[in-house]
Amino acid sequence: MTAPDSSGRRPRSGRQVRITGHGYEAVIASVGASLRSLRFEGRDLVVPFDADEVRPNYRGTTLAPWPNRIVDGRYRFGGVEHQLPLTEPERGHALHGLLAWADFTESLLVDDRVVLSAIIEPQTGYPFRVEVETEYRIDADGLHQTVTARNLGADAAPWGTGPHPYLVAGPGRVDDWTLSLPASEVLTVTADRLSPVALESVQRHPQWDFRSSRRIDDVFIDHAFTALGRVDGVATVELRAGEGGVGMAWDERCPWVQVHTADTPAVPGTHRVGLAVEPMTCPPDAFNTGTDLVVLEPGAIHAASWWIFSL
Repeated sequence: MTAPDSSGRRPRSGRQVRITGHGYEAVIASVGASLRSLRFEGRDLVVPFDADEVRPNYRGTTLAPWPNRIVDGRYRFGGVEHQLPLTEPERGHALHGLLAWADFTESLLVDDRVVLSAIIEPQTGYPFRVEVETEYRIDADGLHQTVTARNLGADAAPWGTGPHPYLVAGPGRVDDWTLSLPASEVLTVTADRLSPVALESVQRHPQWDFRSSRRIDDVFIDHAFTALGRVDGVATVELRAGEGGVGMAWDERCPWVQVHTADTPAVPGTHRVGLAVEPMTCPPDAFNTGTDLVVLEPGAIHAASWWIFSL
């Protein structure tokens, strides 16, 4: 664990936990249980950020109790209307859940494994108490993350989760890398607010068809994909730069994946420097559509996991 600086002040991203093994080194920041960096034999596999930096663009954070957006921050559950704070004010949505800025507490730390937890307390727009535990673990297959939710309240609660890493294949930027994404369907969105529109075949949108590995070039992607091809139940995304690269995989608990090319032209230092790959238990706006939404009954537990590995 990283100590505070000489002034006694801890870094802006919280307590720092380092785990290692099998050539991998990961640093997790306690704020948002965020994957701050991941390297394999000294090579970055995700876009890192500094310990004393306010985490940019949700890099590496744990998304809960929903991933992606709730349109207008408004939804109906159990016959009750709820209004969440609009944390994406420029588009008018509630974005990426309620734990992005929560300070998680470590309950276990060994050389190759850490477990952190936080509690979502009942609040405006989400009057449910849910304990969230996230485990990061390194083995020969890479860095695994598992997010487990337990409903501590007396009422059923809507639930969804996912991670937010920006993968790095190697030298260059997103445009230079080759993507393999085994998804047959894409959720189209409005151009201005990225609100979901319709689920369509990628054959109708060949710019987003990466079932056969190809270079990304200047294609803009900020979409959810589903109908995932799997091997033994596992879906795998591969991002390559030449002979090397990075992969991410997950099982059927996540039938969706959000992919984003990190387009921030106004901020050249972050523009298309990594590819966000976000396995999700449900699609954007699932609190409204109900699609693949997990309903946590009182006392119920739900877990989902994914892993990142070097190619």
